[in-house]
Amino acid sequence: MTISGQEQPLIRVLHDESRPDLMDPQRPRPIRLYLWEPSPPPAAPAPLIVVSHGTGGSGSDMEWLVSPLREAGFRVAALDHHGNNFVDGYEPEGFLHVWERPRDVSFALDALAREQPLGQVGAAGFSLGAYTAAALAGARVDPQILWAVLTGAAPLPEVPEFPGVLEALRKKHPEAETAKRVLHGAGADLSDSRVRAVFQVAPGIGSLVTPESLATVRVPVEIRWAGADTIAPYEEDTRPYLEHIPTAGGRSVGPDVRHDDFFAPEPSDPAARVTVGREAAAFFLQHMS
Repeated sequence: MTISGQEQPLIRVLHDESRPDLMDPQRPRPIRLYLWEPSPPPAAPAPLIVVSHGTGGSGSDMEWLVSPLREAGFRVAALDHHGNNFVDGYEPEGFLHVWERPRDVSFALDALAREQPLGQVGAAGFSLGAYTAAALAGARVDPQILWAVLTGAAPLPEVPEFPGVLEALRKKHPEAETAKRVLHGAGADLSDSRVRAVFQVAPGIGSLVTPESLATVRVPVEIRWAGADTIAPYEEDTRPYLEHIPTAGGRSVGPDVRHDDFFAPEPSDPAARVTVGREAAAFFLQHMS
């Protein structure tokens, strides 16, 4: 698999024996990595940026963020989150058990660290991937709110990539089993002390994370949001991160920029993701050089 305009990444599939494959519980959970070395190669080991894709996306589809990071001298590892990427297909848990995503990143970092020193690590993400990056810095989902969403007591925003995702989850797992997973997993501390800086783009599920956990974040956080975003609206999804993370700063990319402008083949504002990619590289250069 290639990413346009870049050298072909090294693709590896890791397996987390502690968690099951969502499609075949007899197998371990797969985590696909797309690995790029910086261009040009540095004399010393480069800092690493891990990139988390949005709902239903893929690490192979994050060119706009990967390219400027490589050009700035960073090593980049983008992930495919199991059950929530278009390469392997979708499973309801991949969309609703969001706390498994930061665990994917930490598992990948463990594997990479066994091969060579990691050096400084940063995390960047788009949409649900932006939550993933924040979770690695200390953000926690409120399990009670999430449970209310999963039971229908609170509304679940439309999931265009997986219509009927709640019904699919209920059909696949008994409610008692889901309750146990949510109440014991969602609120866990998923922070990873190796992550030294976070860049969020159009962050998702801000309404599900607890203000108390956001207040514990100590690493630098920079946020970019789309002014015309109806998928992850500013008030519901960005403002909680911006207001409650003491180290957070950010700005709107533009009043007419949409969520889709970060991944659509023909965005209404093609400059938005180019600008944000460059700003992400500048942010990490400032905080990880």
